[in-house]
Amino acid sequence: MSIDLRGVQDAVDAWIGQFEEGYWPPHVNLARLTEEVGELARLVNHRFGPKAKKPEEADQEFGEELADILFVLVAIANEQGIDLTEAFEGVLAKYRRRDSARWERKSAPPASGTETDDVAG
Repeated sequence: MSIDLRGVQDAVDAWIGQFEEGYWPPHVNLARLTEEVGELARLVNHRFGPKAKKPEEADQEFGEELADILFVLVAIANEQGIDLTEAFEGVLAKYRRRDSARWERKSAPPASGTETDDVAG
């Protein structure tokens, strides 16, 4: 499986690089990440949990909330000089070693062109 997150990292870097302020310090990005994850948690609670959304609250898009989190994660990686492709491939290898026999595999063969070493959450 070939994974390349470089384009995502480059896009975030291009966006942030156009401003004099540049990357925020790590503690500010962590606070921002926490805020974005909180927004996702609120959306999940509204959609799937017992807490109903107030009528005056704006609708939130699941994909947009996930993308907000991804943007901040990528900003943190860029600011710290982390190659996410390399890091993510290492994480997949770890999951394959640690969790390959943890769950029951599907009995149907995978569709053409897909990997059989999918990562379970």
